[in-house]
Amino acid sequence: MRSKSLYLLLLIAIFGLNQRLPAAESGAGSQKPQKIAQKNTSDAVIEAAIQAKLAKSKLAADHFTVSVKNGVATIDGSTGVMQHKGVMTRMAKTAGATSVRNNIRISAEAKAKATASLAKARAKKTAGAPKRPANSAPAPGAENTPQVPHAQVLPMSIGR
Repeated sequence: MRSKSLYLLLLIAIFGLNQRLPAAESGAGSQKPQKIAQKNTSDAVIEAAIQAKLAKSKLAADHFTVSVKNGVATIDGSTGVMQHKGVMTRMAKTAGATSVRNNIRISAEAKAKATASLAKARAKKTAGAPKRPANSAPAPGAENTPQVPHAQVLPMSIGR
């Protein structure tokens, strides 16, 4: 008996949310609050999706805070890994955010590490390039323009 009443109460709760407003209340002004409520629900769904993705990832250790308003996700927090900022932006967009305000702060150590890595990569790239003296001209065919063979003009033979 108790389970039947709980079941009935659950059905009323589910179907009661989907019923239309009575004719007296369903004027032109009542459409706007419904749209706002749907948009807020959508924001809550997007925020929950971002939070779920964040909880499953390694980024959860950074304890970012996420909020969504009108489809725009705002992410706050700080991290010691430079790539986490971009990863959070992509995560929010794949969760349904229309745009992202990424307010994540990157630590000074992470910035220094990224700068050192970039300098190392640039040095490695220039070390592998062929070196040429500053005064010398480029080798023939090294220009960016393709080599075009010259045409040979043949004399015309009249009346063969």
